[in-house]
Amino acid sequence: MRIEPTAPYHSAQDALRVLEIVAGHSAGVTETELAHGTGLGAERLTALLRMLRREGYVEQITDGAYVTGDTLRRLTSAHDRELALREKLQRTLDELRDSVGAAVYISRYVDGEVKVTQYAAGPTTPAVNEWVDFRYSAHATAVGKSLLTQLDHNARRDHLSRHKMARLTSRTITSDKLLLSRLESQPPTVPVLDLQEYAVGTVCAAVPITAGAAVGCLALSLPVEHAHRLKEAADALNRSAAPVLLSLTI
Repeated sequence: MRIEPTAPYHSAQDALRVLEIVAGHSAGVTETELAHGTGLGAERLTALLRMLRREGYVEQITDGAYVTGDTLRRLTSAHDRELALREKLQRTLDELRDSVGAAVYISRYVDGEVKVTQYAAGPTTPAVNEWVDFRYSAHATAVGKSLLTQLDHNARRDHLSRHKMARLTSRTITSDKLLLSRLESQPPTVPVLDLQEYAVGTVCAAVPITAGAAVGCLALSLPVEHAHRLKEAADALNRSAAPVLLSLTI
């Protein structure tokens, strides 16, 4: 299986280095000490600490030093980690839905199948109508194509051999040769798009969120009348992927 490092991956790795040091100093650690311990530049470290505070992973005490926050304590607690993770991811998705103005989804590739594990939608940000099971339509969805790009060639061919590439709209790719070529050439840092390939009237974008050996992606969908916002929304989604990936990695 091939997993390409992405910008969110590197951000999450840097954030984990910061959290490791913070967790090792119960009395608190200063930004200067964090810079020395991580080797990160001032601008990069400040941005990470801002994100970690916003997400509840660290807190600042009266002297300005950083200590572990409630989110980190809950996610590293054995007895309620799964519940804490699900709640944290849902809060993040809800906030992301509101900030980008689109329905958002987390999907994983589990036991050779596409699975949407959580999503956030609303009256003004409707979810995609799953008129064809996402497990059988990876060739046509941004979610499916993003997950497939993170697999190696043999794993992609295995998936396509198990799921016939049905024509869902006039834009659906049904040639495995063409699809495999496009997946191979897809840059890991560029969002994967679905421009009415799965459903007429809907456009989507997805970015990879790979935690360890687990393949995943973060995606959004918009009604086609908002297609002019897709690139901007996809860029925002990419920038916001690091907190989701960090939650999955801890």
